[in-house]
Amino acid sequence: MGEATPAVLVLGIGNLLWADEGFGVRAVEILHQHYSFSDNVKVMDGGTQGVYLVQHIRDADILIVFDAVDYGLAPGTLKLVTGDEVPKFLGAKKISLHQTGFQEVLAMAEMLGDYPKHLLLIGVQPLELEDYGGSLRPAVKAQIAPAIDAALTFLEKHGVFAEMRSDQLGEDDTIASLEMTLGRYEGGRPDAVDAYRHGDSRVLIGDGWSGPDDFDAEVAEMVSRTGEPR
Repeated sequence: MGEATPAVLVLGIGNLLWADEGFGVRAVEILHQHYSFSDNVKVMDGGTQGVYLVQHIRDADILIVFDAVDYGLAPGTLKLVTGDEVPKFLGAKKISLHQTGFQEVLAMAEMLGDYPKHLLLIGVQPLELEDYGGSLRPAVKAQIAPAIDAALTFLEKHGVFAEMRSDQLGEDDTIASLEMTLGRYEGGRPDAVDAYRHGDSRVLIGDGWSGPDDFDAEVAEMVSRTGEPR
């Protein structure tokens, strides 16, 4: 009997609203726009779905993840990580307390007894994450094409081949939501005068305000207090 056809998941994760944090999502959008695959390959915008991605991970024999990753390297650097090394690198930033880190998603899949046999992380070092509503910086956007090439090479090593579309899909036909397609997202953004990028001093508590030194520790302390008698 021949080897079974592998189930492949090509996944982009990240938050489009935080500049370079959207790298993974944009990468899978452009991959889908230019290439088609056989039915055993799923190309997916995972956004910030977190735990809701677990079943998709469990179903995959081969998993490729595009993401913005804090490797501690120069901004715009592309780095590939494979196998057991992947979980410790995933996730440059948690956007909120409600967003489950992808490390935890992989751990859940493993705990449930289904883990990809082959795993590749294609990460780019972000330049800017604090620009709310911003798009990819040029150095990060320039790594989308090399990142896609790396994914296709990895798949070919495992006998999975993409076919370049004779006519690339238009933005309205890609896996992106219509409101968040790259052209609309970049073209429809107000300028910095109308939409300040980094917070508004009118709603902050003066120049002397700063956030906690250790946010996670402060949250843990607040949670521990909930059980104290009043």
